Amino acid sequence: MPVFMHTRIRVSDLDKSIAYYCDHLGFKLRNRNERSPHGNQTCNLEMPGSEHLLELTYSADYKLAVPEDLMHFAIGVPDLTAFCADLEKKGIEIWPDNWREEFKNLKMAFIDDPDGYEIELLERS
Repeated sequence: MPVFMHTRIRVSDLDKSIAYYCDHLGFKLRNRNERSPHGNQTCNLEMPGSEHLLELTYSADYKLAVPEDLMHFAIGVPDLTAFCADLEKKGIEIWPDNWREEFKNLKMAFIDDPDGYEIELLERS
């Protein structure tokens, strides 16, 4: 049976993105490659409890432009309100502004990573 192994996104600053995902979302750096066969810098981030990896790729000659609402991925958290309160203390903007009311029954909110990739936060037990 096939297994969903990783998702790759391009980033504009590998160190900044690693710090963002690890410091704010609980990812851990699994490995880093300073030069892939295609000349990119890459790393794999893992989230404890999940087998799916997030691969970050940086190339100095690639001009990154993330279109709004192109794609997003979701992260489940046990207590969305507490998780978002912690992010807000760290200066991370949660959207939409009225997420507590708008998504009251859905228990979801959104943030953007440093390059503008949307990350959906879902409450899940």
